[in-house]
Amino acid sequence: MFIRKERPEFIYTFACQKEEQSLSHLEMRSFFGEQAENNILKSTTEIDPSRSPFIKERIEVIYEGDSLPEIVEQAGQIDMEESTFKVIFVKINDLEASEKIEYDKRRLIEREIGWEIKGEADVRHPDHLFGIVTLGGRWYFGNLQKNEALWLHHMKKPQTFSTALSTRVARAVANIAVPEPDGVKAIDPCCGIGTVLVEALSMGIDIVGRDINPLVTSGSRENIAFFGYEGDVRVGPISDVTEQYDVAIIDLPYNLYTHATPEEQFAILKHARRIARKAVIITIETIDEMIMEAGFKIQDRCIASKGVFSRQILVCE
Repeated sequence: MFIRKERPEFIYTFACQKEEQSLSHLEMRSFFGEQAENNILKSTTEIDPSRSPFIKERIEVIYEGDSLPEIVEQAGQIDMEESTFKVIFVKINDLEASEKIEYDKRRLIEREIGWEIKGEADVRHPDHLFGIVTLGGRWYFGNLQKNEALWLHHMKKPQTFSTALSTRVARAVANIAVPEPDGVKAIDPCCGIGTVLVEALSMGIDIVGRDINPLVTSGSRENIAFFGYEGDVRVGPISDVTEQYDVAIIDLPYNLYTHATPEEQFAILKHARRIARKAVIITIETIDEMIMEAGFKIQDRCIASKGVFSRQILVCE
């Protein structure tokens, strides 16, 4: 019923607040090896849009052409049989302001394509979504998948902590650390109440957690179980870890209860270098020299801001 190319291409659109742009771009680079300045990107990399707090939707390209009539003509090959459908004009594109396509014209384009598709259209509860978008002077049409914003449910976790990462930042950090989960083993050795663990586990990432504070590890286990996930969270310092991991996610302790001195921070980094080939380090201070002294090289970085408070997120190998 639906056509899939031998080597499918995908169009992704993105949306974020200005203060989140640096983080969004780092996540993009981790997923796709590049970033999109216009919040729209074409790639052969297949990412579930619901993994990212910044991907808005994804079109799996079926047809493309230099003009809209080419798309309309090709859409006539689709037979939906018993399934209903809806065509959606994706508003995010790279058109200049003077070329923007207004609401009425977008609805007309949707109807024009929909008329050619064999089957029953349903604008309210369709079985299948199609998307149409323009990018780089060409038109693209295909299967549309919207982001389900799963991380919003995780905001309602039973145990919270004032200095914990937001669910959006935690989800992006998990993606930056493990863009391709298959075969990757991860550890969060300063896991706190498990904000990163919950996001990672919800995306099928193989990750374990540790923390020296038994109160927060108890809260982490409660949060993980609350959302129906299963995770291994233990009490103890990173120095006790003997297993090897592909990546460590380290939100360096800085709150009143588990503040780490520079010496303790350096020890955490040294042990991270010992047990993992890659680390994503979150810090409120500039610690580049400490990271390099611990044996890591900083490969990429961003700033995650919220008001006057900001964190540095560093990708190290």
